[in-house]
Amino acid sequence: MREVKVKFHVWDREALFLSLKARDIELGEPFFQDDQAYAPDRWTFEDSRLGVSFPRLRTINNRHFFTLKQPTVNAQAYVSFETEVADRDQMHQAILNMGFCPTVRVAKIRRTARLGNMSLYVDELDGLGMFLELDCPVPAHESAVTVQETLNAFVASLGVDVTRTEETCDALVRTAQLRAA
Repeated sequence: MREVKVKFHVWDREALFLSLKARDIELGEPFFQDDQAYAPDRWTFEDSRLGVSFPRLRTINNRHFFTLKQPTVNAQAYVSFETEVADRDQMHQAILNMGFCPTVRVAKIRRTARLGNMSLYVDELDGLGMFLELDCPVPAHESAVTVQETLNAFVASLGVDVTRTEETCDALVRTAQLRAA
């Protein structure tokens, strides 16, 4: 599946919640999400992500999901494959044996909503603050950048103080870890 997303650092939590409520967008109950990101052996955060496969193991309420994302035109437009796995530890070992290395662990509290084919996520990342993320599937003939511009316009219409970031969650967490060190 081909997906695109946009991500924003949210500076005013209450304003975001009020704006979403004014549009009748109801967020689900918060839940904890534990992600382990991986990258190919020898890949560094300074290298391009385009065309590179990045696995992830995610746990939500004792359910485990394996995802593989491969960025296409930018880090937030990618081909994605996901499936539930029974045993996180065994999948971790399989990923290591495929030549990938763990990069960072991303812990977040997430709330979600759906708007047509678009998914809306409000994430509180440990030590990084709140982020608003929107994503949707994109047909092969449609421009990922055009869809990202449409998603960006939707967020701008919320009238909330946000800053768009092109960084992925794993890159944001890694940057925060480097600053703390």
